[in-house]
Amino acid sequence: MRSLPLPLTLTARLSPVAVLACAGWALASGPLAPAPAAEHGTAAKTGTQASATAPSTTAQTKTYAAAPAPCAGVTGSTVKSLVPGAKAGGKEIPSTDTQVRRTCSWNALKGYDYRWLDVSFEITGSDDEAKESYADRVKEHSGGGDVPGLGDSAYSVVNLTTEDKQQTREGVVLVRASNALVIITYNGSDFESKKAPSTDVINKGAIKAAKDAVAALEDGR
Repeated sequence: MRSLPLPLTLTARLSPVAVLACAGWALASGPLAPAPAAEHGTAAKTGTQASATAPSTTAQTKTYAAAPAPCAGVTGSTVKSLVPGAKAGGKEIPSTDTQVRRTCSWNALKGYDYRWLDVSFEITGSDDEAKESYADRVKEHSGGGDVPGLGDSAYSVVNLTTEDKQQTREGVVLVRASNALVIITYNGSDFESKKAPSTDVINKGAIKAAKDAVAALEDGR
């Protein structure tokens, strides 16, 4: 069986992403309302004491403080079924801040069948930041649909591309769980037939990996 060169779209993968900044915010409390003239002195004194003892800021609790080990984000059986021939351990992609973003990749060519799987975890500073980032990403990957029962919200989309008559079908699943995002990218090609796996195969595979990754995120909390 002869080996064939990979198309250009499969040899250049994810570029480093900008690190998401984590930040909190403070809530200021206002002065107490002035009391009637007869009780002005007592009320002012009480108000001063209350202001001195009341907290000036409210700390926000984050459900997830750091990204989990991404190469442990999917089970060995999932890797075996989605990327036949790949090493179960995967390969972690270098990150500028592993507390914020971590990604692991698996890829293999078995016979003429090629598969690639990426699992990424991103930690934001708050649920609101995660919601905003999730909404922006959904807009970037239009044409898909919601995935019920996965995280706080989840979305999947599958696209087909063709280069030099070689088809590649890629699925993306986005999941928000509190202040964390899970991003799954799964694609495949058949270099003998020049066809790509079906939409159903790619979509179900990406969702399967997403379920594993969300479970790993929750277990590491």
